[in-house]
Amino acid sequence: MKLNDAVWGALLALLGAAILWHVQGFPQIPGQNVGPALFPGILAAALVVCGTVLIASGLKARRAAASSSRWAVAPEWLRSRPHLLAFAVLVASNVFYLVAVGRLGFLPTAFVYLAALMWVLRVRLAVALPVALVMALLIHYAFYKLLRVPLPWGVLQGVAW
Repeated sequence: MKLNDAVWGALLALLGAAILWHVQGFPQIPGQNVGPALFPGILAAALVVCGTVLIASGLKARRAAASSSRWAVAPEWLRSRPHLLAFAVLVASNVFYLVAVGRLGFLPTAFVYLAALMWVLRVRLAVALPVALVMALLIHYAFYKLLRVPLPWGVLQGVAW
């Protein structure tokens, strides 16, 4: 979705304002002029300034293109069935991962996740399934053994190595 810069600017300015409001509740450090709200407050103020610049830019561009320009324009891929299917599978894969990883475990969930994404990208199953398996194992090894991130074993709890 192509949104006018004024829309993005308004969203950025609102986010910055919300952060500025939130950091006001951060505690002060006794004896120091600088507290934990300083850095997020500076970033939030920068978001508000950038958002304001985007709003002005978007409104100027809208006026220059006459009032016929829209606030939002749907991209071409929204009219393509394969692209919509790929988008739906991507969203469904992420939801599946979030819901299933605790019960199934990382390895089976990652295998299904990767295989589904390769399937929607039209990778042959003879290639997609072994690659999904090897990549799930490599990712698991990298996170579990090298980075020491505790990934869930799920149904493979008894065969954990």
